[in-house]
Amino acid sequence: MKELWVPLSGAIAQQRKVDTIANNVANVNTPGFKKDHITFKEYMTTLDKGHHDIDLPRKEWAPQDFYKSYGAENSQVRVDANYTNFQQGQLSPTGNNLDIGLRGKGFLEVQTPNGIRFTRRGILSLRSDGLLITDQGHPVLAKSNDPQAPAEGRQIKLPTSSRNIAITLQGDLYADNQPVGKLNIAEFNDMHALRKEGGSLFINKDFNNIKKVQSTSVHQGFVEQSNVNAVDEMSELIKAHRHFEAIQNVIKTYDQVSQKGVNEIAKF
Repeated sequence: MKELWVPLSGAIAQQRKVDTIANNVANVNTPGFKKDHITFKEYMTTLDKGHHDIDLPRKEWAPQDFYKSYGAENSQVRVDANYTNFQQGQLSPTGNNLDIGLRGKGFLEVQTPNGIRFTRRGILSLRSDGLLITDQGHPVLAKSNDPQAPAEGRQIKLPTSSRNIAITLQGDLYADNQPVGKLNIAEFNDMHALRKEGGSLFINKDFNNIKKVQSTSVHQGFVEQSNVNAVDEMSELIKAHRHFEAIQNVIKTYDQVSQKGVNEIAKF
């Protein structure tokens, strides 16, 4: 029953798709979340080896000679890759003048214990010492003339006595009408080269991938919502479940055929 591995590989691939869609649905209300997609590819042995239309053995025939699979039992479905959909999410007002919503393709640069990361999740606050941080506690970094300057020297600190904080569309920060820094909003030549870390952080491994000119606007008092459409994702989840159930039925059929074969042989 080598052929059993063909539907089994399909079941494993469909389970990965179900997990991906379920994660999208779970983050439908997560600010700055970008939904993921998964792609498949199939491996066909006959495409590698080929076969002849007529393949008759020049020997005494055996039962297996009447069944030529041409390696079809070694075919399989594989998860080819997964990618992130960076479509713009809706900007929603929060009433917090430290929150920022990004309109465009830019990302806010932050410092994490694992290194520099980029995020669209603009829920910001001030630490007790005036350090500007995200809701996950990561310091927000300022724009510098030297993009490769150490992150520790680019952390943004505001006076703890600040009463009026303003952020312009270009990302300039003012505390009581005094400039205190500029948010570093980075755009990338190839957004799909970014690697997702967790639900809202992204890693850029190639410094040359960062664009020199940015056009993203910063909107104070707003937060970008998830770009997941709950209705569409639920529809895809139902389809994936149905495909998974259909593949399960195929596996059950193979199992029943195998059991029947064993029982019939035992009678002889």
